[in-house]
Amino acid sequence: MLLNKDRSYFLLLNIGHFLDHLFTLIFATVAALALTREWNVSYGELLTYAAPGFMAFGVFALPAGWLADKWSRDGMIFVFFTGIGLASIATGFARSPLQIGTGLFVIGMFAAIYHPVGLAIVTMKWRNTGMRIAANGVWGNFGVASAALITGFLIDNGGWRMAFFLPGGFSIMMGLIFLKLRWADMRHDSSNLKQSTGDIKPVISGAHRALLIRVSTIVFVTTAVSSISFQATTFALPKIFDERMQGLVARLVTWSDNTLNSAQPDVATYIGTLAFLIFAMASFAQLVVGSLLDRIGPRPVFLLMASMQLVFFLLMPGLTDEYALAVAMGFMLGTFGQIPINDYMIGKMASGAFRARIYAIRYVVSFSVLALALPMIAFVYQNWGFDTLFRILAGAAVIILIAVSILPRKLPSPDAQPVAAE
Repeated sequence: MLLNKDRSYFLLLNIGHFLDHLFTLIFATVAALALTREWNVSYGELLTYAAPGFMAFGVFALPAGWLADKWSRDGMIFVFFTGIGLASIATGFARSPLQIGTGLFVIGMFAAIYHPVGLAIVTMKWRNTGMRIAANGVWGNFGVASAALITGFLIDNGGWRMAFFLPGGFSIMMGLIFLKLRWADMRHDSSNLKQSTGDIKPVISGAHRALLIRVSTIVFVTTAVSSISFQATTFALPKIFDERMQGLVARLVTWSDNTLNSAQPDVATYIGTLAFLIFAMASFAQLVVGSLLDRIGPRPVFLLMASMQLVFFLLMPGLTDEYALAVAMGFMLGTFGQIPINDYMIGKMASGAFRARIYAIRYVVSFSVLALALPMIAFVYQNWGFDTLFRILAGAAVIILIAVSILPRKLPSPDAQPVAAE
């Protein structure tokens, strides 16, 4: 019974990670495949209304983590499920870009809860959590992957508003199930948190502190730069495929049902499916990377992922259809493969007493950059198109390569003995 409850707990946490990334990318497909036509608003202009939501995704991570520590981590996950579901449903009623931008901001506020709180639960509840972290990360990646597939299908079969309504209702249902499962534990959560964190502070040597600062700087610089690549690829990929996969989609429609001339083809569904396949296959790179991190350490793995991005971003300009699809697979493998590396390094270097706060800062940096990247994507797309964007992303990969090249071969770990805080 206890084992089943434990598995259900972990499953719901994984579903939460899936939904977190799904909700933040619904609008990417809605904007690319529906609103540009229905509202007669340019894709670049629509992106500006999504930026505040991604800023909220980052900024509200710190208060979410603070509330979880002061009140209840399980309680905050319940707030996440129900809050983001209600916000999504409300966004589906939007009648103007400003209204949908407001809805996306509220979605971002609730989306900010998951990473600092969910990761803290996963890393502190179970021992030997390497595979659990990897599995949880894959669920998040599948949320990214499924956003284009699910949204494209719902656009074709129910309209873009349904793409916000149905996931919102599902999330509220998951929240109620989570509340029923964890209600008894929530009442004791606050006292348990106090016992687990304690009042300790590390004492470390000056030389070791300097090494920690050096590596931490590299971690946060690469976090910021890699977030630009992640945002540009995950958010813009449906639009990229919409522009560059029309020939391939036409052949797929003809091959599948031979109704291209007799009915309106479900183009959004096909484009969403192609994006899903790329995201889904690339997401498994995270499991491979997790295994390599334990075997050979972060430096060579990070160099490999950044090199893959550099090569495939440089190959992408001018490509269409099958060639573009293959190269997109390459740069998404590198992009998704980078995701667990910085979390791995933080976990190895950070003191247990401060780990949750450092993770929160990491996500503030990451998601704030995600928000700032959207206006950049819109500006570049409107003025020069996606080919220039790929060249910029290749430059970002060069920056990561330079930063990672000065990482020590062995990461520093907290070598101090903790002492009681006075």
